[in-house]
Amino acid sequence: MKIRDKVALVLGGGKGIGREIGLTLAKKGTTVIMTHFDWPEESAAMKRELTALPGDHLTLSIDLRSPKAISLMMEEITNHYGQLHILINNIERGGMPVVHGEYTEDQWDLEFDTTLKAKRWVFHHALPLIKRSGGGAVINISSIAALIGRCGPASLIFNDGYCAANRGVGLLTESWARQAAPEVRVNELMLGFVDSRHAQGTRGWGLLSKKQQEAILNHTLVGRTGSHDDVVKAVLYLLQDADFMTGATLRLDGGYILGGSPVQPMPQGVDE
Repeated sequence: MKIRDKVALVLGGGKGIGREIGLTLAKKGTTVIMTHFDWPEESAAMKRELTALPGDHLTLSIDLRSPKAISLMMEEITNHYGQLHILINNIERGGMPVVHGEYTEDQWDLEFDTTLKAKRWVFHHALPLIKRSGGGAVINISSIAALIGRCGPASLIFNDGYCAANRGVGLLTESWARQAAPEVRVNELMLGFVDSRHAQGTRGWGLLSKKQQEAILNHTLVGRTGSHDDVVKAVLYLLQDADFMTGATLRLDGGYILGGSPVQPMPQGVDE
């Protein structure tokens, strides 16, 4: 898929990986709509950088927990551009046990409303326009919390509700790939510990002791956390080079899922 002159909607563009994905697409000639909600200073900086780039880009302040607000957003995009080719479904709320402690009912609801419900309603309202535009792609951003649950070194960072919501994202990805085919590809990018996403640059990471941080790094086969550049490269691959891939999950975790279980040396054996 060629992304130049396409129109892309990037959720969670105020800061972090959403910001980096959106700005990279804009620099590569894609017309970009970026949503934001909180983080006013970071969102203002994103707006300045985006508007300085060539193209008819747009930023929208929206609470994506509201299906009505999402419907109005899609009406605005349709009226303004008349087309949409790319959806980067990057919206979540990952409450960290080390930060928030024991769950409250409101916290549980907030994580499902953002991590799962918002993705569903954005896709629901965006799919008809993407199908009409032709040759589209959707990327659902999720977390390895869906696979590991709350255990091991990550149990201080991943809440069980966050884990359950991300497991749901995987099921939606598969259903949506069937629903969107053949015009639109739907894939999932599952992230491990990434800068500004559960690792460096987050309050939770800073609250971990040095030993707790090292436990996460030692559990990661490549021995480091991921960067924004790692994520952007994976997104570009799924958009530009993975034309035969849909309903699939690309895991970008540095081998965290496989860590903690070293391969033992081959024994001598008893047979000659």
